[in-house]
Amino acid sequence: MKTVFVSGASGVLGSRLVHRLRGAGFPVRALVQPNDPRLERLAGTGCELWRGDIQDPKCLAGAFAGVGTVFHLAAVILSPDPSAFERINTNGTANMVSAAADGGARHFVYVSSASVIYPNLTLYAAAKLAGETLVKKERRFAHTIVRPTLVYDENGGQELLLFWEYLQRFPIVPLVGGGRARKRPVFAGDIVEGLFRIAGNPKTHGKTYNFSGSEAVTLRELGALMLETAGRPKPFVAVPIALCRLVARVLTFINPNHPFSPQAVAGLSNDADLPPDAAVADLGFQPLGVRAGLPQHFPRAALLNPIPRSMEAPS
Repeated sequence: MKTVFVSGASGVLGSRLVHRLRGAGFPVRALVQPNDPRLERLAGTGCELWRGDIQDPKCLAGAFAGVGTVFHLAAVILSPDPSAFERINTNGTANMVSAAADGGARHFVYVSSASVIYPNLTLYAAAKLAGETLVKKERRFAHTIVRPTLVYDENGGQELLLFWEYLQRFPIVPLVGGGRARKRPVFAGDIVEGLFRIAGNPKTHGKTYNFSGSEAVTLRELGALMLETAGRPKPFVAVPIALCRLVARVLTFINPNHPFSPQAVAGLSNDADLPPDAAVADLGFQPLGVRAGLPQHFPRAALLNPIPRSMEAPS
């Protein structure tokens, strides 16, 4: 077997993917940050660790020797620094694409985001869309693009935890546009199984897959489900989108790092209702619906730990 390279290997999805690949006998080279505090997630896998940062092309030299498939998961989802999205998600992807192609990798699997379909892109979505363009333009390897929606599992899911923090902030929860935006939350384990089925699969070359849950819900329905699952039901109040945009502009003028930004309003008001039909047909992708999945896999971190506020919102 050719080696499989996984960036973002110590993350929630990356570590699950490494375990799945190693369990099937694939040799895995895992890209991790120097002094990464999450390395215990890879304990017992027997994977090869490659320490480096996708922002530094020098540390990627030689990383792809003997590699067949690359899974590029490393990215920043939430950040108070607006420049981080382009610096890491776009420029870092450019470094990965160049190094993988130079190193002879045959297949590059790019984990993008459902938010790239938004009519008004957030900073995160714009950076991810630029990454897709970079991957598609490289002709020295085959590519597959995966667009997950709102990810959750027992250990977290950054965007879901951000929405949870928002739900906890108010006794009566204001919802942008009444929470009518439709999302497809997806269990992390389902995404990992779908990614595993792409490895060494030429049927996926040149294709884009929606890795989404089997069930679409509105943000209002999702919020109610989360609160009920945690035993903390609350009422909601609808706030017009135009008013939310105005308030967000004022708040970010006063404090550029305020979490209720125009980026957040865009994320909370845009649909990300992408059905996984192509993944079901090509890969046998069988994702849980959120009404069944979330009560089974509600993030423990949502009940135990606060998270940093951010400029981004659920995709």
